[in-house]
Amino acid sequence: MRKATIAGLTAATLVVAGGFYGLADALDVAPGFLTTAPAGPTAAAFPTAEAGAGTAPTVAGLDADAAAPSKAALASYADDLAADDLIKGATTGVSIIDVATGDELLDHDGTKALTPASSNKVLTAWTALQVLGADHRLTTSAVLDGSTLTLVGGGDVLLSSDKGDASATAGHAGLGDLARAAAKTLKAQGVTTVSVRLDDTMFSGPTWNDGWESGNEAWVAPVQPIMIDVSAITEGAGYPADPAMEAAQAFATHLEEAGITVDGDLSRAAAPDGAAEVASVRSAPLEDVLAVSLKASDNTMTEVEGHVAAVAAGNEGSFEGAAATVEAQLKEDGFDTSGLVLKDSSGLAKADKVPARLLAQVIARAAGSDGGTVGRTLIGDLPVGALDGTLDDRFNGAVGAGTVRAKTGSLDQVSSLTGTVVTRDGRLLAFSVIIEGFESGGLGNARVAMDQDLIGPLADCGCQG
Repeated sequence: MRKATIAGLTAATLVVAGGFYGLADALDVAPGFLTTAPAGPTAAAFPTAEAGAGTAPTVAGLDADAAAPSKAALASYADDLAADDLIKGATTGVSIIDVATGDELLDHDGTKALTPASSNKVLTAWTALQVLGADHRLTTSAVLDGSTLTLVGGGDVLLSSDKGDASATAGHAGLGDLARAAAKTLKAQGVTTVSVRLDDTMFSGPTWNDGWESGNEAWVAPVQPIMIDVSAITEGAGYPADPAMEAAQAFATHLEEAGITVDGDLSRAAAPDGAAEVASVRSAPLEDVLAVSLKASDNTMTEVEGHVAAVAAGNEGSFEGAAATVEAQLKEDGFDTSGLVLKDSSGLAKADKVPARLLAQVIARAAGSDGGTVGRTLIGDLPVGALDGTLDDRFNGAVGAGTVRAKTGSLDQVSSLTGTVVTRDGRLLAFSVIIEGFESGGLGNARVAMDQDLIGPLADCGCQG
């Protein structure tokens, strides 16, 4: 069903009913709202749309001959945003591209490298899809050498602690299933007692990025290549100190329940080269995994995706390896990476610097006729205004609902949005907007300004030249 959905996702099917923005970015507000800094100016009351208020226009589909918006009109929207007192002192970068022609319709400091927050996840997703493929599945295996059984992590951090569910993405593969299958094979070989080891050497280097601020432990787990369903942990509730070992313990428990005695304590060790696989389980396809991570803006999943892509590209599975892999892939795909500085994959690092133009260009390529499976998957996995993910309660009630697909981004002094919008005239545009440097605690104000000054008018644009 998922493959049919992605295969059928073209520009014409990006259109749903209209609507307007709310302020909540529930799962992507992470560091921004939980700040002890002064609250800053009180956010303006939620704006009502002056143009197109009430029932949103019905768009039957995209018209190749639909009028392109006036560059002057788009420039005025960006100017209004930059001058808004709600983001006084901030820098705004905006790039808008006509998907049909590839023409850049607006460059408002679009080449200035700014902190992208979670819009950075767009670059990681593009790279993972290019390197691995939309159908790629992550394998978790158990291998035997003598009387030592090693659990080998392969990048699946959505594992069920027991039985997998083939109809689900989170929990698609199960550690209990893996243990029972391993036990069956072991018994067939006459093995009833084993020592259990954890091999999490797929990733190297630290599990914590030194570019992340203290306190972000609430929003990202230690980055390891095997975990029990990390998406089930509410961000801010606290992650396990050692998710990989937690997964290994669950595996060992199920192994004993299946009649295999586990001798001694669990420990870490790389699986010997000659170890024989006795059982394995596989994740849902990457296209489905990305739908979970992008819509929920899951930092841990995205960091893992970056590490896995790095390993597949022949680089080390580390923060540095992931960053180098993303930059190299973007260059290989012909994007201008001038000004690009990447410290992580998720966008939690404030030292990440990305021009809005680069983000918009990636989206325009993905949404365009040359986007292929990679592009259709990326666009299809983005949150949809007033429908799901971190946009589920933005765009409610007026223009924008369903006509905006975008990745949100939120840090204490950064707000971003990167994706596509269908104008009232039926023109598909790719856009990225980054607002950086507003007053600490002013994230809500920044969203109001972005919504009422730029994205709302853009969605309601009947502003042909």
